[in-house]
Amino acid sequence: MKHPTSRAMISATGMSVPDKVVTNADFERIVETTDEWITSRTGIRERRMCAEGENTADMAAEAGRRALEDAGLPPEDVEILILSTATPDHLLPATACEAQAILGCENAAAFDISAACAGWLYGVALADAMVTSGMHDNVLIIGSEKMSAILDYTDRTTCVLFGDGAGAALVTRGNGNGRGILATHMRTNGRQAHLLWRPAGGAAMPSTDVTRSEHMEYVKQEGREVFKQAVVAMEDSCRRVLEIAGMTISDIDLVIPHQANIRIIDAVTKRLEVDDERVFVNIDRYGNTSSASIPIALDEARRQGRVGAGSKLLMTAFGGGLAWGASVVVL
Repeated sequence: MKHPTSRAMISATGMSVPDKVVTNADFERIVETTDEWITSRTGIRERRMCAEGENTADMAAEAGRRALEDAGLPPEDVEILILSTATPDHLLPATACEAQAILGCENAAAFDISAACAGWLYGVALADAMVTSGMHDNVLIIGSEKMSAILDYTDRTTCVLFGDGAGAALVTRGNGNGRGILATHMRTNGRQAHLLWRPAGGAAMPSTDVTRSEHMEYVKQEGREVFKQAVVAMEDSCRRVLEIAGMTISDIDLVIPHQANIRIIDAVTKRLEVDDERVFVNIDRYGNTSSASIPIALDEARRQGRVGAGSKLLMTAFGGGLAWGASVVVL
């Protein structure tokens, strides 16, 4: 979708990660792996993991609070709270409801969306439509993931990849100065959902002693196939969203890709012919935080001075569903 006259804009950001740092050396004591193996194949050196009693809603609320502080907006002025998560604290109610209560956004409708690693970008598209249509003025989008809760710590191919954390952005009405969400692109291929999923624990296969003993409630993925699909899909989505925005890759100041694997990031950006200086990478410190990875990276890029008002961003993600997408934003 494209809105050439009335645009919504990302006016503030925030992030929250747990204090607990888990290094590759820590995993060497848990599963048969090495720091060299993890780093060379993924780019990950450490990740954050929640402490006892620290949950998805807690991180979401803290990231949201920091975004509202950044905007100078009181919580009661938030009209919609969208929470993207693949790790809800409960199946009922939505974790967004719990985050809303912690934040004190008493006037906001709150709901979850589930599109795995692409979920936060899906939320950007939804917030863009809500604000541009005139329905709402202040929409808070949060990606929050407690991936450590759904990892199989006997499977060295998956447990080393993920981390916990949350990122948030406030979407508000633009002021006509060229800033705003220029274009979004989303796609899904549900026929290949089994390539990255949690087989059990839902209504189709409720939790039982068998599903738990066979580790069927943890993340499972076909790594090589996901890699191939991700590179092709993310490149295509980026090219499509740039075309919708009427831009080329040379117009982009910074590419913020989903932080899943450094090899995926390198492959996609090489295909797009983007030099390393225009690609934001923090996977080495946080691992794959699923739908939280792009908003965490966006907030860090702003705080590090890599981007500011007027910067042109290209953001793209791919994950379970299979779901993927991209967005072009002028901050």
